[in-house]
Amino acid sequence: MTRATAPTAPRRRIFADLTPLRTSADYQRLWIGGTISWVGQAMTTLAISLQVYDITRSSFSVGLVGLFSLVPLVVFGLYGGAIADTVDRRKLGLYSSLGAAVLSVALAAAALLGFHRVWFLYGIVALQAVCGALTGPARSAMIPRLLPAEQLPAANALNSVTMTFGTMVGPALGGLVVAVGGYEWAYLIDAVTFCAALYAMWRLPSMKPDRAEGVRGRASVVDGLRFLGTRPNIRMTFFTDMAAMVLAQPKALFPAIAVLWYGDDAKTVGLMVAAIAAGALLGGLFSGWQARVRRHGLAILLAVAAWGLAIAVFGLTRNLWLGLFFLALAGYADTVSMVFRTTMLQAATPDDMRGRLQGVFIVVVAGGPRLGDFLAGTAADLTSPAVAVTGGGLACVLLVGLLALRWRNFAHYDARSPQA
Repeated sequence: MTRATAPTAPRRRIFADLTPLRTSADYQRLWIGGTISWVGQAMTTLAISLQVYDITRSSFSVGLVGLFSLVPLVVFGLYGGAIADTVDRRKLGLYSSLGAAVLSVALAAAALLGFHRVWFLYGIVALQAVCGALTGPARSAMIPRLLPAEQLPAANALNSVTMTFGTMVGPALGGLVVAVGGYEWAYLIDAVTFCAALYAMWRLPSMKPDRAEGVRGRASVVDGLRFLGTRPNIRMTFFTDMAAMVLAQPKALFPAIAVLWYGDDAKTVGLMVAAIAAGALLGGLFSGWQARVRRHGLAILLAVAAWGLAIAVFGLTRNLWLGLFFLALAGYADTVSMVFRTTMLQAATPDDMRGRLQGVFIVVVAGGPRLGDFLAGTAADLTSPAVAVTGGGLACVLLVGLLALRWRNFAHYDARSPQA
């Protein structure tokens, strides 16, 4: 075999693999545009919460913001996926992103005119969630059409950097902008940042789903769920994520933990939330090794078990900095799990089903943590925060082990021959 034709072994990277950004100009624009707009959306999310509290002086009213966002996201997540499997995904992503930008302009206009009504803010939040539920499945289904299969893990790791960076930077910038210029400036900046995402979508080629010959009509949500019922490996990606997010989700307990364990206040809660986010960001930045992993199912099992174990140990420690370390470790493991789960969903699913299964993914990702918050809060009231956190982490590890025993083929899933 000559030097020119010899296969190239993957380089031993430490940092994130930037190959997708170099090989696909379309993906590069989509990633840059998404990164910029995600920061703007995070600014708006914080600004809306601040404005609701400013109007009502009620923490309960602020909590309702999440509910008004969750319900449309769950409901329209499924139907958004079905639409993404029916129409040109480029147009769907473009129009839904444009709708979100218009909503930010509406928020800015209302703030400038002094129209401060909480029902208006709730309505905008619900409509933003609808736009997100339409954009998400379309955008995720595009990526396997822009990149070869071997670059999907790297692309999904880069996408995780986008989300975590926006989650960390956006609220900080949003708070500063609101303090200096008012709510209208935060909303206007969000509207402007959408231009980057809109430009990236506009430059994409047509992204009509690859439908089987003879198949016409609108894609059915029910057909997507039936397809999922016949694909055990794809189902396992959802089961493992639910095990982590429902059983070992400690965020709702952070306020109580800050007081009972560390004798501190909101600053400690912020540190705990930031620790998970920092670990997640490191998981994306130091993701070069993931390109060499072929056993994606095994990687998911180990990563979810690592999340549960890290949360369990966090529940046992009473040293703040040690606790923050284990929360960061959990965040890192969560990113690793997310990268391989998303890659498996993209690679092992036919193109005409990707939108619908991504819609299911959105429902799981959006609903799982909320259910986990409820379960953790209930368990803590019945026992104690320590029992709820440590018990939940151990329950996650146990359930992952049981799932691995029940569906043994999942651990042998090979990315070189993806089988759903």
